[in-house]
Amino acid sequence: MLSREEMDSAVKKWMKAWNRHDLEGVMALFHDDVIFENWSGGRVRGKRNLRRVWKPWFNENGGFEFETIGILLDTESQQALLRWKLYWPSRLQGYRGKTEEREGLDVLHFRGGLIDLKLTYTKTAVEIDGRKVRLSPETD
Repeated sequence: MLSREEMDSAVKKWMKAWNRHDLEGVMALFHDDVIFENWSGGRVRGKRNLRRVWKPWFNENGGFEFETIGILLDTESQQALLRWKLYWPSRLQGYRGKTEEREGLDVLHFRGGLIDLKLTYTKTAVEIDGRKVRLSPETD
C-alpha cells in the first residue's frame, strides 16, 4: 500500500508527465490490467490497449496542458480524486483550433502502487472565447 506522501508524489509526477506530453511517463503509473473509462462511457482494458488508443491522441494533440485544481487522497482505500482543468486546441465544429477549457475529475484506484482503474468525468460544457459550449456524447 502507498502512503499518503507516495500517493501524492505519484499523482503529481503523473500530471507532470501529461504536461510534458510524455506518453511513456504517463503509462508508467498504470497497472498492466488497468481499466480506463472516459467521460462518454468509452472503456479500454489493459495497459497495452490504452497505450495504443492514446498514442494518436498524444501525437495529434501536442498543445494540451493540464492544470491541477486539487487532489484528495484516501490511503485506506488507495484511491485519489484528481480535479483538473484541460487547455487544448478544440476539435468542436465551429471552434477548431481555438483554446478550449475543459474541467473534470479523475477517480484513480491504486493496486500494488499502480493505477488499475481510472474513471474520468468532465463537465458537459467547455469554455471557448469566454463562452460556454455544450458537449455531446459524440465529442471527446
